[in-house]
Amino acid sequence: MGEHLTLPVPETLYGTYAVALAEPLDDPAALARDHVARHTEPPLRDLVLGMLGSPMLTLDQRPAADFPPLPRDLLAAYGAAAPDLETITSAAHVIAVRAAYRPGRPPAHEWASRTVAGALGTLADAPVIDVFTPQILTPPHLLRSLNDFHLTDWMLLPHTSGPHGSFVTTKGLARFGLPELRTENVPPDLVEPWGRLLNGLAHRVLDLWLDELPTEALTADIPETVSVGLQDIAAAQGTEDPMRREVSVRLRLDRDALTTADDPEALCTALFGTCR
Repeated sequence: MGEHLTLPVPETLYGTYAVALAEPLDDPAALARDHVARHTEPPLRDLVLGMLGSPMLTLDQRPAADFPPLPRDLLAAYGAAAPDLETITSAAHVIAVRAAYRPGRPPAHEWASRTVAGALGTLADAPVIDVFTPQILTPPHLLRSLNDFHLTDWMLLPHTSGPHGSFVTTKGLARFGLPELRTENVPPDLVEPWGRLLNGLAHRVLDLWLDELPTEALTADIPETVSVGLQDIAAAQGTEDPMRREVSVRLRLDRDALTTADDPEALCTALFGTCR
């Protein structure tokens, strides 16, 4: 194996959000523009207003029946409250907010589309759905994610059980242009600590990726062995950890994911101590 993994760089990334409405809004673009201008601080305000006035950000308001149904079961599985699910089910109209931009730091397509969807959701007192995850964004979650970037506000860690353990994968790195991270056959009693380690690994891989993104090249390299520590895990959640203990995680590039190639139990024990 080589020392680096070469990853394709998408030409364009998209951020897509839905706002479920009881009644349609008159001129949602003008309402969003006014709300963002009044309630959003620069530099985010200037980025969003610039994209609102361009083809890079679109608002599409239609009767709910004209859109594919929102994934109620998945939203419930990822923590949606019953009143929000009922509001979504009974919504007469939906506004789809979609922004497009090249990969990079900051993730302009995500910041702009989430900000505009949040503004419309606030004005209409309506739930905002992150279509990518999918997840209903509560107002505190939405505001926190835009005021200070923490990866866990943009990513989930679903897992499914199999005959030899759990299949754990990230759900969120692809919105930045990366393959998702995944691990196969994680023992049931290691799912929680391994999920914490994956959060830190995702944070570290994303930093490496954004640092290496070229201006126009079609590929970018990241190391195939990545150091991840307690500080990375804390940073992914917006906290701090004074301990500097780290482990090295080997990755291999499969067709659609970055798969961890080391024993989860050994890594968890080295990083956290006894995990069982």
